Parts: sequence; C-alpha cells; structure tokens
Amino acid sequence: MHLVDITMFYAAEGGGVSTYLNAKANWLARRGHVENAILRHTIMSPNVETCGDAVPALVRIPAAGLPGFHGFRMPLSVSAPARLLEAAGPDLVEAGDAGHCAWAALRMRKRYDIPAVAFYHSDLPRLVQPRLGRWIARGTCRYLANLYRQFDLVLAPSRLMVEQLDEIGVHDAVHQPLGIDAAVFRPERRDETLREHLGLDPDTRLLIYAGRFTPEKKLHVLVEAMRKLGERYHLILVGAGQDQALLCAPNVTIVPFRRDQRALARLLASCDVLVHPGDCETFGLIVLEAMACGLPVVGANGGGVAELVDRETGILAEPNKVDSLAGAIEAIYYRDMARMGQAARSKAAGRYDWNRILPQVLGRYDLLLGGYQRSFPEPEGACVTD
Repeated sequence: MHLVDITMFYAAEGGGVSTYLNAKANWLARRGHVENAILRHTIMSPNVETCGDAVPALVRIPAAGLPGFHGFRMPLSVSAPARLLEAAGPDLVEAGDAGHCAWAALRMRKRYDIPAVAFYHSDLPRLVQPRLGRWIARGTCRYLANLYRQFDLVLAPSRLMVEQLDEIGVHDAVHQPLGIDAAVFRPERRDETLREHLGLDPDTRLLIYAGRFTPEKKLHVLVEAMRKLGERYHLILVGAGQDQALLCAPNVTIVPFRRDQRALARLLASCDVLVHPGDCETFGLIVLEAMACGLPVVGANGGGVAELVDRETGILAEPNKVDSLAGAIEAIYYRDMARMGQAARSKAAGRYDWNRILPQVLGRYDLLLGGYQRSFPEPEGACVTD
C-alpha cells in the first residue's frame, strides 16, 4: 500500500499537523519492518526541506509564500500537486488542508478511483472572520461544505470540530483524536536545575507555554496575567512568531522553538504547569504532551483544549479574561498538584499514545480500501521533486 499525505501545513518548525504526519511515518516504517508488510508513505508539502533517503519520502510542491499564513507556503494551482500525486501513484491520499492540495486529492479520486480522506486540522471560518469579516467567513463555510462533501471520509481531531462541520453541512465527519509519544513525553525527563539555569529562586512557581506565537493563541492574555501575578510566578514561552516585544514582561522568558521532541519534553517536565490561553484550538496537542510529562494544565474553556482537560487534570478559565486566567493559575497551586500530574500522565499515555491512535487511523483506511480497486500501474520513479 502506498499512502500519500498532502498538505501545506507540514513544516520543519513543527506544529500539530507535522507531529501527526511524522508520527504516522515512523509508525508505518516500524510496522512494515516488523510485519514484513509492503508499506510506502510519502508526504507532499510546499514546506519540506529534502527528499533523499528520508522516511517517509518527502516531496516538495512548487509554491509561494503568502502573507497571513505564518510562514507556510501555498501551491499556486491545483495542477502542480495533482501532477506530483499522479507520479507517486498512491493507493490512498489524505489531504491536510482545504486549499489546492485538497482539490488535487479529489482529482486523483475522480481520475483513478482511489479513496480520498480529508483531515480538518484548522478551524478556517474562525480564523477568517476577524481578518476578513463575517460575510467572507460565511462564504468560507459554504466553500468547505462543497469541498468536504466530495471526500470519502472527513476526520476531525475534536468533537467540537465534528459539530462545527455538521453545522455547515458536512454531516458525516468522524472524530479522530491526535496522539503523543508517551515514551518521549514522560515525567522522568525532569531537569531539577532549570530554575537555577534561569536565575530563579528555587520556590518560584514555574509555568510553560509551547507553540506558535500567533494572535489566535491569545498570548497577550497570558502575558497580562503574568504581570498581574507578579514575580512569584515565572513563565517560559517556547516557540516563535508574532512581534516578541509584545510578549515581554519581567517574569517571562522566551525560548526558541524546540525541534527536538526530547528537548521539548525536558522543558515541559521541568515546569509545574502548562498554561494554554487559546480558545480556538482544533485539538491542542501540546496539552497532551505536557500531561504525558506529568503536568496539570490551566487552559481556556473553549476549543479542543476544553475536551482534553477535566477536573482531575487541570483547571479551565474563562476565555479572553486576564483575571480569570490569573485566578486559575493561582488556584491550581492550592490543589494536589502531584495527584493531578499523575492523573494527567495516566490519561495522556493511556488514551492518546500513538500506538493506540494510529491503528485507529489505519483501520479507517483499510475500510475505505476494501471498497476500491486500484486503476493505474505502479510508478517507476521513487521520489519526485520540483
């Protein structure tokens, strides 16, 4: 079987889509080795760096950078990704965005009678409305409904996203959570010297956020909450993006993006609490990674994060409310944090490890493949670049 994932949202700088696709690639490679199965996996994206002997094969789609896409590059037509898909000859294609890559996947479905899957990773109407207005957001909903109704299967990472798709007319979307590597993200990564390294008092209450610094993450709310909490609390912001001068405060340290998951896990495990102020996450993968490291979570009561955090594993604050977020951070230190951390680890590792999640995804593929017959020969080439 040859599986091709195609999306503009895959990038070296990480993110939930990249983590999902890399985990899938590694899992498929191990499965093929152990079970002697013939499995090929290709990732096509405008943002890949190389092809070579990478696992999976990485195929670059010709594209251009556009403002407002946080560094992601977008194909300028459907034809280029469609030609690359045709050259690859997949048995199944999964589209991870709602742009030209998705239409290229549908072109393959129509021409060669192979199953096409769409994974709804981004809440597009909610991202569009504050930038372009309500009417454009409504048009975006109609566009998405027309697009996703043509796929054999639409996956969404949270129940909230399934409900939103249903509201716009995509009625058969399936809830498919993402996962974490519980062997990488674990409490044993803790570094007891982190406070000393940061020049902090040993009793400092150490918080962490990791992810892109973009407006929808609501980091301005978190930084204002830190100013309100004062010097007893210190926040580590891990990531990159927007004007970092806007995120500066005396009790905030900004750390560059950690591409190495073990380095990120070491930072997470060495802090007390993960704080995530965003209320429009489609899932919130970093929340699970922190929970797997034994951290309780303070999050916003909105978006996918609210589905991952319960009373046993954290506290949810009112979205976009500085006082509520600051109060939740204070309150969590009066809870049994050791017990909450244990519950968080148990939930993340027990329910969301990739070894549980990816068999679910592959099972969905198998059901689709059972109803299709491959209608074109295997390609002679291996890896295609532009």
